[in-house]
Amino acid sequence: MKTYLGIEFGSTRIKAILIDERAEVVASGAHDWENRLDNGIWTYTLDDISTGLRDAYSKVAEDYKKKTGEPLTELGSIGISAMMHGYMPFDEDGNLLVPFRTWRNTVTAEASEKLSSLFGFNIPQRWSVAHLYQSVLNGEEHVKKIKSVLTLAGYIQWKLTGKKAVGVGEASGMFPIDGKTGTYDAAMVEKFDRLIAGKGFGWTLLSVLPEVLKAGDDAGTLTPEGALFLDPTGTLRAGVPLCPPEGDAGTGMVATNSVRERTGNVSAGTSVFAMIVLEKPLSRLYPEIDMVTTPSGAPVAMVHCNNCSSDLDAWMRIFMEFAELSGHPMKKPDLYDLLLKNAMNGDPDCGGLTSCNYFSGEPITHLDEGRPMLLRRPDSAFNLSNLIRNNLFSALATLKIGLDILLDENVRIDRILGHGGYFKTKGVGQKLLAAAMKTPVSTMETAGEGGAWGMAILAMYAVNGGGMSLEDYLDEKVFAGMKAEAESPDPRDVAGFDSYMQNYKQMLKTEESAVKNY
Repeated sequence: MKTYLGIEFGSTRIKAILIDERAEVVASGAHDWENRLDNGIWTYTLDDISTGLRDAYSKVAEDYKKKTGEPLTELGSIGISAMMHGYMPFDEDGNLLVPFRTWRNTVTAEASEKLSSLFGFNIPQRWSVAHLYQSVLNGEEHVKKIKSVLTLAGYIQWKLTGKKAVGVGEASGMFPIDGKTGTYDAAMVEKFDRLIAGKGFGWTLLSVLPEVLKAGDDAGTLTPEGALFLDPTGTLRAGVPLCPPEGDAGTGMVATNSVRERTGNVSAGTSVFAMIVLEKPLSRLYPEIDMVTTPSGAPVAMVHCNNCSSDLDAWMRIFMEFAELSGHPMKKPDLYDLLLKNAMNGDPDCGGLTSCNYFSGEPITHLDEGRPMLLRRPDSAFNLSNLIRNNLFSALATLKIGLDILLDENVRIDRILGHGGYFKTKGVGQKLLAAAMKTPVSTMETAGEGGAWGMAILAMYAVNGGGMSLEDYLDEKVFAGMKAEAESPDPRDVAGFDSYMQNYKQMLKTEESAVKNY
């Protein structure tokens, strides 16, 4: 049996999925991890990364052996994905020069503003080039030693193959992509190089950025050293082809079959982002909208919010603790289902409750830090269903601010698919997103597998695509006959969400004050 491996580094979990030639899951494994705040920087160490990768792989290999009775010695292909953006600069000896700066950091406001103005193109704070230029502005000593700049997915690809390359979707979160050439925008590259000319760094932008590849391109093979990096037991053989590594945005598009024009998806977990494949450019630059690409290079409008379910999860831990104290402990999935379903019985507008779900800064609302908080008036209907419903609304509120810009631009969307932990409880997250977007939202039976499954599909496409476009391959070879369940917006929920958003936008003034004073 030929199998294809997809591994995705999410914010809280590294997940590995092994599929067969019918795109069905053969085995899976996962490793839980958490970022850490080190000297004001959200980061994961290199040891965190390698340990997590090996643990997730060992679990998928163990699951495979348990189910088939055979060790996992060969693979048809491998695909690596990770949370997009961030900054990993290396010197000529391959040493990481500063701790990995993840997408979650909001410390590059000056660079973001200056580059956006220079390029006439929105450069969000979390983009790799914003981190690079902020390091220049800060006068950081490491900049002159830089030999390469990679993302997390690019780093893993390099360790496995020795090749510094990323997929075009991942690259589009590092530096703007020219849709005609399919690589970094040459005019903007020239502007950046002129900006740093005379500083004596000894490098140019193209000399340090990874090669850009499209879905289906050759992205190297697993070296003997790479095989041992992934599987220290030596069971896995070298020589396996790898597809271009992609970001979690790209794998979300693949996992929901949302790579054609006028399709879109919303991934909601620790962070939340919407990806809409455009049929024409937006009329102007919007600081709230990122312009990225699909894994095959088509233009995508991305609304990315750093914060989504963390505050909801924090409340759930409180209820989990209470359940244990009461002598009636509950399993986490059961607790979520119980409370989230009950939230649908709450008042449409959450009874006057409003939460800020910001654990970290949120560029869309121009906040560099977060202060999670719950606000209510003396006459608010403070009960359990409204409390949880409020947290569910809050998780989508900042996303809605960005999406409303696209609606005002008359961006046409034929279908939206939701995936991620926010949608696990059936009939809850899907209905609320439909209310927020005022459009039907679907989920697919594969959505629970998420980006790791999508990455495995890209790995399979790289060796089995046979010249087909990615769009056609997904339609004809992967999703043909696959069921999608749609939820239309309920007018009651739509009106409630609109009312909630008025309170939410007012609440942001209080959040701004809290960041300054608490």
